[in-house]
Amino acid sequence: MKRDILDHVAICTDSIEKSVIWYTENFKCDILYQDETWAMLEFENVKLALVLPDQHPFHFAILKDNVEDYGEPVTHRDGSVSVYIKDRSGNNIEILRY
Repeated sequence: MKRDILDHVAICTDSIEKSVIWYTENFKCDILYQDETWAMLEFENVKLALVLPDQHPFHFAILKDNVEDYGEPVTHRDGSVSVYIKDRSGNNIEILRY
């Protein structure tokens, strides 16, 4: 059985710019995207999203082809579509398709 793929984990920060600098100075990762509200860093095995709490929810994202099975998908600027759900403990999960 093929396992689902964890695409990224999103953590909250008080400064996207300062956090990007800190992560890239302390770890070997690439900046895939950065603006004033969020950034995406790529590590060897997973991506790390840095988000502002009033702009994006903290979450982790799982890649799925059947995003529509989880709710009404939203199309993002990069063309990806996703649905946010919560697990039984209230954690945010983004069901994502590129």
